[in-house]
Amino acid sequence: MRIVRQVAPTTRQALRIIRERLGENAVILSSRRTAQGVEITAGAEVAAGPEFTELAPEAAVAPATAPAPRAPVAELVVAPVAAPAPDPVMAGPPPAADTVGQELKTLRCMLETQLAQLAWSDLTRRLPVHAELLRELSEMGLARDLAERVVQQLAEGVDLAQARRFAFTALAQYLQVAGERWAEEGGRLAFIGTTGVGKTTSLAKIAVRWALRHGGRGLALVAADSTRMGATDELRALGQLLGSTVHVPEQFSDLPALLAQLAHYRMVLIDTPGASLRDAKFASRLAVLANCASQLDCVLVLSANTQAAALEEVVRRFEPAHPKCALLTKLDEAASLGGSLSVLIRSQLRLCHVSDGQRVPEDLRPARALDLVSRAVALARDSGASADEDLLRRRFGKVSHAPA
Repeated sequence: MRIVRQVAPTTRQALRIIRERLGENAVILSSRRTAQGVEITAGAEVAAGPEFTELAPEAAVAPATAPAPRAPVAELVVAPVAAPAPDPVMAGPPPAADTVGQELKTLRCMLETQLAQLAWSDLTRRLPVHAELLRELSEMGLARDLAERVVQQLAEGVDLAQARRFAFTALAQYLQVAGERWAEEGGRLAFIGTTGVGKTTSLAKIAVRWALRHGGRGLALVAADSTRMGATDELRALGQLLGSTVHVPEQFSDLPALLAQLAHYRMVLIDTPGASLRDAKFASRLAVLANCASQLDCVLVLSANTQAAALEEVVRRFEPAHPKCALLTKLDEAASLGGSLSVLIRSQLRLCHVSDGQRVPEDLRPARALDLVSRAVALARDSGASADEDLLRRRFGKVSHAPA
């Protein structure tokens, strides 16, 4: 092995000289920026010559009058070139080593794309039922990891109808539901969530259902939303209609003391402000709810017409409030339910109710896992959702993910 260290004003000149000295099979060992330009250390197996040769910095090559022609990357290097760290003091165009590194990344991306295409083609040939089910789950909007989790449990000999029944049953088992746990015993519920997801409307539906079954005397409404115009008036009108008391705390931080005063009510429903995740008061409100965790159950209200990534962020940001369950609204406005199902399954958040309209209280129902999965399937079919081959290759065209 012969190792040389070459110093040159530019990376291109250093690579050209290394190629002339060591030949086509030179391997770049390291590179770094120096005061003279760039220093590259390379090695190669040669028939004769010293085992180790090092050029001193004084041997730096002067800039050529005309730029040398650029050789293909495959002829210059065998191992990836480590791009030098950017120097904040120096200004000017990016060094050639950065360009070489970017080209290597591009080549790697192209290679992975080709391998993904081959892997997906092999999967569709060997296990066409598995591939078709992956397609249908993607059309539902289900997350990639959940689709793979379901399909990997399929046996090789099943037909498509059996595979569909298995997949939908598995999804229903993954989705946890809470049921109407407060319908008879009552409780203290705080409806939390972002703005516009239907917290006040959901509270009104549950309040009316309780009043129709138990009367309004044992029901107390807490209008803690002081940010939305008219929110307090809405709850006062609802309380007057149901014959229930309505309490308005001066500040949100007064909520723990107010809950202690309402201990004799069987059902207490709390309307909280619609939170913007970037609001400066968001963290303080979560802290108040967290301190009341032993006195109430937080119900996280999620909108089904929200993108899955946004739902994941909402669940993560409201985690300090320790929500006991979730309520899914606006099913009638959603174009797909796969994203909502994926978020609920991943977070292991129990679903208590679903809402698909504005009617009070008709458009609120207890959550049923299999009904929700069936609705997601029907919605994908009726909307004509489709997943093209390129999307399927990128999502599932990996050898490590292909069923054996």
